[in-house]
Amino acid sequence: MSGDHKAMVTRRRVRAVLYPLCLYCVSGAVAGYFIWHAVNGERGLKTKDQYEQRIAQLREELRGLQQERSVWSRKIALMRGQTIDRDILEDEVRSLLGRVDRNDLVIMLPSRPQAH
Repeated sequence: MSGDHKAMVTRRRVRAVLYPLCLYCVSGAVAGYFIWHAVNGERGLKTKDQYEQRIAQLREELRGLQQERSVWSRKIALMRGQTIDRDILEDEVRSLLGRVDRNDLVIMLPSRPQAH
């Protein structure tokens, strides 16, 4: 009987150690899963930072486009009305087409690097 008794005691001790150990491992895995998704998931902290950076980039692009729109609005306003200013129209057409009149004097300036 003492052999059976030792086996039962050993099984009880193993169960007493393994069950809580398995429970802690499963609980840790579930908690790790949720923590990982809270940081890296579709709506996690890193994604939020990426969205904020993208929003900042798009706002900067919007500012640039608004400035370009105001430039074009001023140019269009000069051409509206009953008569179109021929000098402004001719200057705009030449700059867009890259053409010059044979009587024009062209001075080539070095191009400036554009800041982005």
